[in-house]
Amino acid sequence: MLTRKLFILWVLYFVQGMPFGFQVTALPVYLRSEGVSLTGIGLATVLALPWVLKLAWGPPVDRFGSRRLGRRRSWILPLQAALAASCVAAAYVPAEGGVRLLLLAVLFMNLFAATMDVAVDGLAVDLLEPGELGYGNIAQVVGYKLGMLTGGGLLVWASESIGRQGLFFAMAGLTLLALAVTAGYRERPPEGARATAAPTSMRAVLLALGQAVRLPGTAWLFVFIATYKLGETLADTMFRPFLVDADYDAGDIGLWLGTWGVAFSIAGSLLGGILASRMDLLGAVALTAALRALAVGGEWWLSLVEPTLPRMAAVVSAEQLFGGALTTALFAYMMSRVDRRIGATHFTLLATVEVLGKLAASWASGFITDATSYPTLFGLATVLAVAFLALLVPLRRSVEGQSLVI
Repeated sequence: MLTRKLFILWVLYFVQGMPFGFQVTALPVYLRSEGVSLTGIGLATVLALPWVLKLAWGPPVDRFGSRRLGRRRSWILPLQAALAASCVAAAYVPAEGGVRLLLLAVLFMNLFAATMDVAVDGLAVDLLEPGELGYGNIAQVVGYKLGMLTGGGLLVWASESIGRQGLFFAMAGLTLLALAVTAGYRERPPEGARATAAPTSMRAVLLALGQAVRLPGTAWLFVFIATYKLGETLADTMFRPFLVDADYDAGDIGLWLGTWGVAFSIAGSLLGGILASRMDLLGAVALTAALRALAVGGEWWLSLVEPTLPRMAAVVSAEQLFGGALTTALFAYMMSRVDRRIGATHFTLLATVEVLGKLAASWASGFITDATSYPTLFGLATVLAVAFLALLVPLRRSVEGQSLVI
């Protein structure tokens, strides 16, 4: 039964990762080849706005749903069809002079994938037992990462043979394959202690959300989620420019950050999920956060010594491994704090707080480095990564004696 749950979640999260992987990795290359300015390429990141604003879709997803198709599947199926259609539309955008149409197609791809993510998160909350959250979030994080790798890496590499049109047709085909899997999946409502009544109105959704955010310890939870990757994001955003300025060639950077880095990140996600399944969830977060802080300190150390290739490889491996482990452990903990009546809305709220926290650090990293130096930035990142551990104390105290899964 658990295997079946993990398989359907992996398929759904994989599909959602493809459009974002294409936007982050491949789209800047296509735009530059069409003569788009660097400023324009930077502004194109606004195409990811649906992922930041996806909380808006949470209440409708929790409120409306077909009993015949299933509360979550009634959203997921049409959104998969719409995502496939947007990929096909992108395939027919002219190779030359079609920049605006391509950007519009990518915007719709992100819109459909982000909305689907809300429904799939709700499905995960409905499906997973408390003891399954670690393994379930392995399916979530690894599935999404592999989807990004496929949409932004493997299919882009294959496009040398199949062309850009073939790339989008392949994305559409994989999405339709996932649709077929979803169509064959029978969604069953939660049973026993996990069974909850679906809200009967939008007002009921918002009231339940208001009750959830007023629970003791919620303020600490928000601070915790918003800041847990401040140090890591500060360092990671500037790590590639640091390697360029340290005279590493593009091949070495691509190999270790784009290939081995992804492999270690996926391995870390597996490690984090296993730890979250075999020990106290907050304990798993504490352990992986401490290891991650050491890895961020490795980037600081690398900026203070001669950054040889073996040293860089060791730092990248550790940072990606423990960063991936922390992400999975934290997502499992976040899911344990969700009100199951409004699983899509509540989890999306927590995920939005997490994204906004990382965005702030990413935007600030360049200003800090320009005003100081790489060692100063990496040192600050290390201090923040260690300081984050202190938040675990009030967070644990605030929830002691409470039932985390509502």
